[in-house]
Amino acid sequence: MSDPGGETELEGAMRAQLERALEQTREGLAGLEPRTRIERLGRVVAVGDGVAIAHELERPVFGELVDVGGVAGRAESVSASEVRLVLLGRGSVEAGDPVRRAGRILDTPAGSGLLGRVVNPLGHPLDGRGPLAGRRRIRVERDQVPLADRELVSRPLRTGVFAIDTMIPIGRGQRQLVIGDRSTGKTELCVDILAALEPEIVGVYVAIGRRGSEIAGVVAQLREAGVLERGFCVVSDADDPLGLVHLTPYAACAMAESLVEGGRDVVIVYDDLSSHAHAHRSLALLLGRPVGREAYPVDVFYAHARLLERAAQFGAELGGGSLTALPIVETQAGDLTAYIPTNLVSITDGQIRLDAGLVAAGLNPAVDLGLSVSRVGGKAQPELVRTLAGSFKNRYAQFLELESFARFGGRLEPSAQAVIDWGRRARAALHQAYGQPRTWAQTVARMLLVDDPAFIKLSQEGVADAVDEGVARLLDDPAFDRAAIDGGRVGRELIDPLRRRAAVVAAALVERFGIDATVDRAGEEPGA
Repeated sequence: MSDPGGETELEGAMRAQLERALEQTREGLAGLEPRTRIERLGRVVAVGDGVAIAHELERPVFGELVDVGGVAGRAESVSASEVRLVLLGRGSVEAGDPVRRAGRILDTPAGSGLLGRVVNPLGHPLDGRGPLAGRRRIRVERDQVPLADRELVSRPLRTGVFAIDTMIPIGRGQRQLVIGDRSTGKTELCVDILAALEPEIVGVYVAIGRRGSEIAGVVAQLREAGVLERGFCVVSDADDPLGLVHLTPYAACAMAESLVEGGRDVVIVYDDLSSHAHAHRSLALLLGRPVGREAYPVDVFYAHARLLERAAQFGAELGGGSLTALPIVETQAGDLTAYIPTNLVSITDGQIRLDAGLVAAGLNPAVDLGLSVSRVGGKAQPELVRTLAGSFKNRYAQFLELESFARFGGRLEPSAQAVIDWGRRARAALHQAYGQPRTWAQTVARMLLVDDPAFIKLSQEGVADAVDEGVARLLDDPAFDRAAIDGGRVGRELIDPLRRRAAVVAAALVERFGIDATVDRAGEEPGA
């Protein structure tokens, strides 16, 4: 229908809506009042490698975000006459460029919108999937949770690594250092731990100043293992400015804390703090700070302590979540007494040391159980695992001590030789390929077989295959309630029935993989 003037009903409705919008705009303009804002800009007077010095900046605040000629920066050192800035972007900054205050302390995105994403320390996406969901932001520099608001570390964190879950247990909220020389498998071990996390735990991988190709490889592994479905990555590569590399672990920790405050359990891997210490030293020298041992600034201990102290088991009033930190540090020629490794060992709740000699011997993971320790201990293990692991850990420690004497070629008593024979077979049973995490039920089954008296009768060459087959048999046994064991619902009262079932399986393994069976097979003629 149309009116006599030729205007349709739709055109009339649109005209009426437009007139109402114009009327509302006129009413809004009438209420506007002009406001004048006077802003005093600073000027860059000197530029270094990733740092700048600015004068005439009005009332700057330490830690504040600033714009330096279009490049993001942070006020790192403030005095009455000048401000020393750390640049966080790759743009070109020259003397004379304007410096403008952003009016806010440096912050980063927070919340569940980070899950599944790969971002840089400023929260800018690096995965080509568009902007992050959500607008919540959180300050990078935050105080750690007070001791009164923390709880004891007691809930187990299953790493999926047999040697760690049995002898170096980690609890949720713990700070466990991963230390070793280059190419000993530190990153691979931590990637396996992230991949083995239970579905409700968030995994965060933090790459600090690593090569871009290395970062891409690790991110691909995490994505393939499904870690990014319930976690995220915060990365800075070696070509990024020093300030961005230095900021990386603090920004990642703030992002993780935003999830912990919602009651989530988060495990964060810092790869690695050796690179972060180098960036901290370089920035200190560029900013003119006093330095001490090995040219590191005097606050390098505090730089790492204020980061790792934020890992904790939060109390019920704060949601009951936890932040578990796995910092990685590199040593030179196995020297644990170097400056940075010593500092980190004193800050953390234990260390997992990877040994180059064990790598050369083909043991994987190359965990040096003699120098590795967890200060939380059995508190962070299910009751059944804790009961079995106590004797296992003590026997293996005795083996390591006796083996050092056996290298001199002296003759040993039969009891001591039996300990060494058992330990060498147990070492073979500790071997675990990357990408093959083990559940609590698999860990319990393996400990039962290794602890059985018949275990020493297996041939050393076939012990690994024998234990794998024995574990499979136990898991298929209806009497072995794997679901209850994985859920921590089985206590020490069922150890004796489990031991009896393991003894039956071990006896069957001896018939197939035992020393005598190996000799008999070796003596058979071809075709027999």
